[in-house]
Amino acid sequence: MENKNNIYPIFDRMLTKQDKEELLGQRSVMIWFTGLSGSGKSTIAIALERELHKRGLLCRILDGDNIRSGINNNLGFSEADRIENIRRIAEVSKLFIDSGIITIAAFISPNNDVREMAANIIGHEQFLEVYVSTPLEECEKRDVKGLYAKARKGEIKDFTGVSAPFEAPQHPALALDTSMLTVEQSVNKLLEMILPKVQM
Repeated sequence: MENKNNIYPIFDRMLTKQDKEELLGQRSVMIWFTGLSGSGKSTIAIALERELHKRGLLCRILDGDNIRSGINNNLGFSEADRIENIRRIAEVSKLFIDSGIITIAAFISPNNDVREMAANIIGHEQFLEVYVSTPLEECEKRDVKGLYAKARKGEIKDFTGVSAPFEAPQHPALALDTSMLTVEQSVNKLLEMILPKVQM
């Protein structure tokens, strides 16, 4: 097996994040959506990407189901695998951020420890945590994927919000309750926060 001591990163010889941002005419930032299943994370992320794209800003969405069917398709839902899922997502996000791309992640990421790990990997100064704070009752009423019904029947173990806890962020950059706000209102609040940070 290869020895890790034989790895020689070339970061010091590569073009910098600033070089990429100048090329693209934008600053990169990480918008990390967290919230229960069915809270509206992906819906808002997709709408936000469209609005930023309309303004000539290059974005990339990383979404839970897409990542789990691709780069993380070897991971299950054990505690260790859930942590590794978020760690890999954060590492991939860092690559996009370092390329000057506005990166949008939509993951349940149910506790402060995993979100702190992601922020440490990506860099706190460019990590914007957005809490989609839609109440459990509303998420369960929507049950877009039928997951809550399965969790209530015991068909899904350790389901966040039902049989596993969700820790609300203590100091999110923004909180959005989609039982009170439309998608358009949520996106407008996000744009107010994001545009000053990404426009050069």
